[in-house]
Amino acid sequence: MYADACRFLAEHFSADFASWLMGTPVTMTELQPSELSLDPIRADALIFLESDEAILHIEFQTLPKDNIPFRVTDYRLRGYRRDSTKPMHQVVIYLKQTASPLVYGTSFTMERTRHEFDVMRLWEQPASLFLQYPGLIPFAVLGQSADAEETLRQAAQRVDQIADPATQANLMAASGILAGLKLEEEIIYRVLRRDIMQESTVYQSIWRDAQKEDKREIALNLLQEGVSVEIVVRCTGLSVEEIQQLHQQLNSSAQS
Repeated sequence: MYADACRFLAEHFSADFASWLMGTPVTMTELQPSELSLDPIRADALIFLESDEAILHIEFQTLPKDNIPFRVTDYRLRGYRRDSTKPMHQVVIYLKQTASPLVYGTSFTMERTRHEFDVMRLWEQPASLFLQYPGLIPFAVLGQSADAEETLRQAAQRVDQIADPATQANLMAASGILAGLKLEEEIIYRVLRRDIMQESTVYQSIWRDAQKEDKREIALNLLQEGVSVEIVVRCTGLSVEEIQQLHQQLNSSAQS
């Protein structure tokens, strides 16, 4: 759900992200991963934004993975294949503080090939920076500050100043979701209004995705027990096509 909240912010506040990561407040449109290659891309933790001049590739990570440098390089090559004239600015954003040395890796090297990219460790960025841009407010609690709860309170005050109710609700929800990486739930709901958060489209979307993921898990368990596709559809409410895809995944896993 953290990745979903981050993707929502980057998609709906692209100019704020461009100002932060590229130094240019340009509004960008989302570039679908399918446009980069026929091969599948896991898009849960990344987003591609495009302007007339450049592509901004952002990868959000709660914890580091050792394959990130290769993944970033792979995406760059896909972008080059699509348009060799358009530069791609790539940033891996680590959300949760860790002592792992992987969060300091900024390059991929293979024989005579080397590719470099940028890394942002939110806990090293001043929380005050994020409070300057509406779309970055939810990251403030993950930034560097003396008191995370007070920072969340300041973020809530900034969100309260936003006139549009829908934008206010979405930013409040995203702030609460991301604060879960650093603060206890009781503290979060003491500072943020739960009713406003639950009314937001981002909260409802993430909640629906979570419910669907639960249904997929139930469907997989039923299929593994040999339950027919028709019965699984009735039990979970998923479509026949979705169940058939899960069935194919199980068959592929069994064969590999």
